Amino acid sequence: MGANSSSISELPENEYLKKLSGAEQISENDPFWNQLLSFSFTTPTNSADLKLLEEVTISICKSLVEKNPRTGNLGSLIKVFLSRTKELKISAECQNHLFIWQAHNALFIICCLLKVFISRMSEEELQLHFTYEEKTPGSYGTECEDLIEELLFCLIQLIVEIPLLDITYSISLEAVTTLLVFLSCQLFHKEILRESIIHKYLMHGRCLPYTSRLVKTLLYNFIRQERSPPPGTHVFQQQTDGGGLLYGIASGVATGLWTVFTLGGVGSKPTPQLEQCSPLANQSLLLLLVLANLTDAPDTPNPYRQAIMSFKNTQDNTAFSSSNPHAFQINFNSLYTALCEQQKSDQATLLLYMLLHQNSNVRTYVLARTDIENLVLPILEILYHVEERNSHHVYMALIILLILTEDDGFNRSIHEVILKNITWYAERVLTEISLGSLLILVVIRTIQYNMTRTRDKYLHTNCLAALANMSAQFRSLHQYAAQRIISLFSLLSKKHNKVLEQATQSLRGSLSSSDSPLPDYAQDLNVIEEVIRMMLEIINSCLTNSLHHNPNLVYALLYKRDLFEQFRTHPSFQDIMQNVDLVISFFSSRLEQAGAELSVERVLEIIKQGAVALPKDRLRKFPELKFKYVEEEQPEEFFIPYVWSLVYNSAVALYWNPRDIQLFTMDSG
Repeated sequence: MGANSSSISELPENEYLKKLSGAEQISENDPFWNQLLSFSFTTPTNSADLKLLEEVTISICKSLVEKNPRTGNLGSLIKVFLSRTKELKISAECQNHLFIWQAHNALFIICCLLKVFISRMSEEELQLHFTYEEKTPGSYGTECEDLIEELLFCLIQLIVEIPLLDITYSISLEAVTTLLVFLSCQLFHKEILRESIIHKYLMHGRCLPYTSRLVKTLLYNFIRQERSPPPGTHVFQQQTDGGGLLYGIASGVATGLWTVFTLGGVGSKPTPQLEQCSPLANQSLLLLLVLANLTDAPDTPNPYRQAIMSFKNTQDNTAFSSSNPHAFQINFNSLYTALCEQQKSDQATLLLYMLLHQNSNVRTYVLARTDIENLVLPILEILYHVEERNSHHVYMALIILLILTEDDGFNRSIHEVILKNITWYAERVLTEISLGSLLILVVIRTIQYNMTRTRDKYLHTNCLAALANMSAQFRSLHQYAAQRIISLFSLLSKKHNKVLEQATQSLRGSLSSSDSPLPDYAQDLNVIEEVIRMMLEIINSCLTNSLHHNPNLVYALLYKRDLFEQFRTHPSFQDIMQNVDLVISFFSSRLEQAGAELSVERVLEIIKQGAVALPKDRLRKFPELKFKYVEEEQPEEFFIPYVWSLVYNSAVALYWNPRDIQLFTMDSG
C-alpha cells in the first residue's frame, strides 16, 4: 500500500472530514469543497484496501448519518459533484485534468458514504437523507429537487457520454461502481426485492431513455477490456518543470490529510492480478448482470433485460421491432472474441449463458461461427476443472453446452473440428481428437465426478441431456471417447448391483428386526435405473443413426459385451436392449467366422465391413432423443443471489462487512 497504517489511522481526525460530518452546515458554494476534493490517489480496486479505508472512516460516516438531517451536507456534496459534471465532456476533450480530478474525488467520497448509508438504513430513510438541506428564510414549502434521480441520471450520462481516456478512466470506473452501490440494497434483504425506490428510478423517468445506451456502453467496456492507466495518470505529479501551474493550484489546496493519504497511489506498484485485468471491464460486466436481473416492475418489464434480449449485430440491416424501444446494435465479432477470451470468470460465463438463452440473434450468430472451438474449449476447461470451480459456475457451463447441443448443425460440426495436443487434459495424452469426442470425454468425466462426490441429480440430468442431444450425430468417435462411454455404463452397472445387494440385505434384516427403519433403497435404485436407461438410449441412438461412422464404439461394446447381459431380460430395459443385443450378436458372429487371434486393426476392419452389411431395417427405430433447456420458474430466486455473490467476491469489488449480508450465506459463492 502507498500509505502506512499510521497515516491511514489519522483519517478520523482530519479537519476536512470532521467538518463534512460535523454539525456545521456547508453551502455548496463554500471554498471548503475545493480543499476537500484536492487529494491524490488511485482509486482502490481491491476489497482489502477498501476494507481498511472503511474501518478507519466508519466514525466519520456514522457522524454524518447522525448530523446530516440538520446540516444537509450530503446533499451539498452531491450538488457540488452534479455542478462539476456538467462540463466533464468538454473537460475531457480539453484535457482539463484538474476539473476531472476533483469531480472524481467528489464521486469517490459520495460512493464511500452511500455504501455505509445503504448498509445501515432502508431506502425510505436513505431518500430522506437526500432531501435534507439548509432552509433559508422564506424557502419553506418550495419544491426540492429529487437528488437521488438527479444523481442516478448524472451517473448514467457520465458512463455513456464521457469518452474513455486515461484521464477519465477513474471517474468512469467510479460512476459504474457507484451505480452498483446504489443497487446494493438487495444485499441487505433476505427476500428478493420486487419493489425498490432505486429500481423505480432506473426503470422510469429520466433514466429510461438511456437504457439501450447504458447496456451498449457496459458491453463495450467488457469487450474492450481497457486496462487501468498507470497510477498517477489522472493526478498531478511534481516532476515536470517544477510542477507547472495546474500542479501549483492542486498542491496549494492539498493540505493536511491529503499530503499523506496516498492509498495505492502514485509510485505504488500494482499487483500482478491488477496488471492482468481491467477493473472497468469487470465492474461494467457486474453492473450489467445486476441490471439485467432486476425484477420486473408491476407495470413494466425490466427494460435492461429487454435490451439484452433484443440487440443485433452491426451487420444486421433488418428493421428494429417497434415493440421494443430498447434495441440497439453492437459488433458481434468483437463480442464473440471477448466471450471466448474471458470464460475463466463466473460473470463472463453467466453473460454467455444469458445471451445464448435470451438473445436469439446472438445464439444464431454463435452457432454459425466456423471457429466454434474457441468458445467451446474454455467451457470444457471449466467442467474439466470442476474441483476448482464453484457449483454455480459448473452449472452455467453445462447449461451453455446443453443450449448449444439443441442445434443439430452444432452437433455435426464439432466432429469435423480436429484438435491437436490438448495440454489441460491430464488423464491421457490426446495428440489428435475431434472437438465432439473431447466434449463427450469431459461431460462423462463430469458425470463420474458427480457420482463419487456431489451426487447432484440436476447435474447428472443436464450432462446426460447434452450427450443425448449429440448422440444421433456422433461421428468417428475417438477410441478413448468410445471406451469412456462404455466405462461409464460399467460404473453405473456396478453401482446398480451394489444398491440392489444392499436393498436385499436390508430386507432380510428387517424380517428379523422390526425396530430399525428401512433405508430408502428403492428410490436410489430408481434413480440409478433412470440413468442406466438414459445411457442405453444414448448408445442406441448412435447405433441406429450412425453405426457405420463409429467402429470404435462397436469395438468397445464387443470388448465389454458381458456388461449388458444382466439387462437383457430386465423389464425396465428390455425394449432398448434389443438393438444393442442385435449389434453385439451380429458383429460377434462375424468375428467368430474370421477366426481367433485377431489384431485390433483386423477387428476394426471387420466391424467396418459389417456396418455396411447390416440391414438398417433390422434395427428398431425409437423416438429421437432431444432435450431442450427450460429455465425454472422464478429464476430470480437463483440468479439474483448468484449475481450479488459475484459482486461480493469479485477481486475488484467493493468491500461489505460479511455480517451485514442477508441475501446469501458466506459460503454460497
